[in-house]
Amino acid sequence: MFKKNITEIKASNAPGPAGPYSQAVAAGDMVFVSGQIPLEGKDSSLVPGGIREQTACVIENTERILKAAGTGLEKVVKVDIFLSDLKDLSGMNEVYASRFVSGTRPARCVVEAARLPKDVKIEMSCTAYR
Repeated sequence: MFKKNITEIKASNAPGPAGPYSQAVAAGDMVFVSGQIPLEGKDSSLVPGGIREQTACVIENTERILKAAGTGLEKVVKVDIFLSDLKDLSGMNEVYASRFVSGTRPARCVVEAARLPKDVKIEMSCTAYR
């Protein structure tokens, strides 16, 4: 008989889900982090600033969730990024490259989205192992 080995991951130091989904889910040794937008603090307020500040916040929140799952940025294998404007790609890449520095960088997809939640500039999800 197959035993379900799926666990919800909750990081109290990262913004909670805004709907009926988990911050992340672990399935065996794999961790799937839901899309993160640039929110901070207990009230989940929008991070002020441009793409660099918003990218830094999204990566920090993702890192907190990964830590709660027992892993980290160095074990991310796939990243999906949604930008509200591809003109922000170079600014996002600048911050991204400064954070994903250990070993092999993850596979990645970047897509321009017509509109993101709360009109943010970036949303990011990822898959990691532990």
